Amino acid sequence: MVFAQRIHSKIKQYWSLIKSLQTGLLLLTGLAGFITSRCPWSNWQVLLGVFGSLFLAISGSTVLNMWYDRDIDARMKRTSQRPLPSGQVSSREALTLGIALSGFGILWAFGMDLLYGAIVFAGLFFDVLVYTIWLKRRTAWSIVWGGISGGMPVLAGRALGTGHIDWVGLVLMAAILFWIPTHILTFSMRYYDDYQHAGIPTFPSTYGFDTTRRIIAVSSMLASGAMVAAALGIGLSVGYLRLIAVLSVGLLVLAISIWLKPIEKGNFGLFKYASLYMLCAMLLMAADVM
Repeated sequence: MVFAQRIHSKIKQYWSLIKSLQTGLLLLTGLAGFITSRCPWSNWQVLLGVFGSLFLAISGSTVLNMWYDRDIDARMKRTSQRPLPSGQVSSREALTLGIALSGFGILWAFGMDLLYGAIVFAGLFFDVLVYTIWLKRRTAWSIVWGGISGGMPVLAGRALGTGHIDWVGLVLMAAILFWIPTHILTFSMRYYDDYQHAGIPTFPSTYGFDTTRRIIAVSSMLASGAMVAAALGIGLSVGYLRLIAVLSVGLLVLAISIWLKPIEKGNFGLFKYASLYMLCAMLLMAADVM
């Protein structure tokens, strides 16, 4: 009984290390990218391979990021109780877990297809080495590389289904790249003091809140435009296309409203809506093709 409780506790700690909501959303984009290629997605072995390889690779990169950032997480009130800074999981344990998960995910991806594996590996490379280790503590513009890595799952899924990198896959990747600022910058405004205390450069601390809100409005416009363009390229039916257009208009309205009338409640509302927007847009694209 005690052993089972320890196992359950350890699994719970590991689960929190992979940031399940973030991992789940990126995983969904990869699955949607694969399904939108109109390949025979009903082949459950291939679909399972996409799910498993992306889950492991994304989870592993997230754990490695948490391992590297354990020192700044300890200085931020919002993150100080995470498993690593709180001492629930040792740094060696987390590093081993991160390498194992990402390693198995990359190997699985390469075993399925060389191009698919290369894109999945590129996502991990940009996320861990370029974004987290090299740039995150140096410049606010690190989020651009974080956005590129965030767009790799959907590009990988699309490339696996089509057999090559096409313009639709690149536009889907761009939609996520432009969506990232809306998602992250609203978060960095809400937790401005935490990031300042940890010494992490952000757009609000580097360029001010007003400029940050303008950037959010522009990036939201670009993200929604790219999403609609990708939906047209996929050949979505009119009904699904209209739903995505309505969701895109909602994103634009919220982004412009917090720029013109900045209030904290509006900022966090946009943060939550941005996640819902990406979730619904990917589900709609996949559902129409299916």
